[in-house]
Amino acid sequence: MRLSQSIILLALGFVPLSMVQGETLIQDVVDSMLDAKMQQVNITAAPMADDYNILRRTTLDLIGRIPTSAEVDRYVTSEDSNKREQMVDQLLQSPAYQKHLAYDLNLLLAPAGNNELQNFLEQAVTQRRGWDQMFRAMLLGDYEDELERQAMKFVKLRVKDLDNLTNATSSLFFGVNISCAKCHDHPLVIEWTQAHFYGMKSFFNRSFENGDFVGERDYGALQYQTTDGKQLDAQMMFLSGKVIEEPQWTSPDAEKQKAEKKQLEQLAKDKQPVPVPQYSRRAQLLDIALNGDDRSYFSKSIVNRIWYRTFGYGLVMPLDQMHPSNPASHPKLLDFLAQDMSDHGYDLTRLIRGLVLTQAYARSSRYDGENRPPQLWFAVANVKPLTPQQYAAALLFGARNPSQFASEDVLKTQAEIESVHAQARTLAVKFDVPSDEFQVSVDEALLFSNDAALEKDLLANRADRLIGELMILSTDAEVVATASKSIMNRPVTKQEQRVMMKYLKHRQDRREAAVIQLVWALLTSSEVRFNY
Repeated sequence: MRLSQSIILLALGFVPLSMVQGETLIQDVVDSMLDAKMQQVNITAAPMADDYNILRRTTLDLIGRIPTSAEVDRYVTSEDSNKREQMVDQLLQSPAYQKHLAYDLNLLLAPAGNNELQNFLEQAVTQRRGWDQMFRAMLLGDYEDELERQAMKFVKLRVKDLDNLTNATSSLFFGVNISCAKCHDHPLVIEWTQAHFYGMKSFFNRSFENGDFVGERDYGALQYQTTDGKQLDAQMMFLSGKVIEEPQWTSPDAEKQKAEKKQLEQLAKDKQPVPVPQYSRRAQLLDIALNGDDRSYFSKSIVNRIWYRTFGYGLVMPLDQMHPSNPASHPKLLDFLAQDMSDHGYDLTRLIRGLVLTQAYARSSRYDGENRPPQLWFAVANVKPLTPQQYAAALLFGARNPSQFASEDVLKTQAEIESVHAQARTLAVKFDVPSDEFQVSVDEALLFSNDAALEKDLLANRADRLIGELMILSTDAEVVATASKSIMNRPVTKQEQRVMMKYLKHRQDRREAAVIQLVWALLTSSEVRFNY
């Protein structure tokens, strides 16, 4: 595709963003800007990955599973010049996409091991709610709306620890980990002071848990002590330093406080929400975060997190250290994507589609040059550890008989795929959520060594399992080819074929055991553990 002159000039920094908004494709701008940067620093990008790799990578990222052998065959043999775009759009229209994105957002937003936001997020993605609408529901909500009542779990799960709620909100929605400024001004970032931490905390200091609900009072100040011993009243202050002035308020006397306590106890007993205050501090945070000059914190943070989810490395790293002393690797690109998000209703799916259709996303993770470029240039695809659900799905789909997903009855095939995907969501709890410095845990290694039920499920010699299919094939070459396509979603290399066939040949006297060992070696390989 030939890029327009305005996009090229934008990449070089000569054209204002406002001149290329509208119908400009995200993927074109991303690629032109990344390419321009690489040209400036004399970096050569890796070549494009092959069809097998692109299909596996995209399917894992968009719907959380590996492709079936039938899907691999259809994609690789297609000669349609638009097949990649068609594949992406088909995946984005799948209910599995909605479930997978909701799962990833829940991993981000909920405390570890908690899935109480999952249903809200899935429904919000399905309804194509903007990220700003999701944020509004999670922070303020409407208890008259059942879905928004679920969204309020974001606050409710943390409201007993306002420091945690403050930092979670600041880190997850604005890309700023402000916890280091609680006891003293940040030692490394001059922008973050105690006034910033307690200014952000002030937006929550009137919030409290009352039975099944979160309430908020009309009154209440927050005080803090500075490092030199001064006792100060915190003002509502956003990360930018902007202070919010509020109407005058007075604390109720002892009699009114007693009546309020009694009312709250009755509301909790009756499972009823607390009346909304006339002036809500949380609503003020929403207003400053989503409107006016300071909304770039919100838009840049979600762009950076979606970019990280897509490419395995953020435009700003670490993700919660977005401040002037830690600039983005591609600041103009981050500005463009943040503005684009704001202009298009914070549509996550639109951004995701644009990113996965870039040439940068389709690059190989192999680099044949002498010096592999640093991650921040996005010249080479990053190798990403799979999330628990992705890994569980890779194991279960890889261990199934590929013919199970190749019926001419489309509804039957989709039902079978969804059945296995549902099983993967259950199995996922046995795997750790990967961190930036991921290493396979001892628990995971022991799981494969000692979980007889998992081994039995994956390696059963049955008609609906891969082992059952392999046992009826005529030649070792067919066994090796079928196993590779089912598990690794690609053909074997000549070297792999030679090694595996040699192994099978030497164990003809116990063929079933040999086939099982072959499949087990592939399933537990590092290649299956990662998206590359």
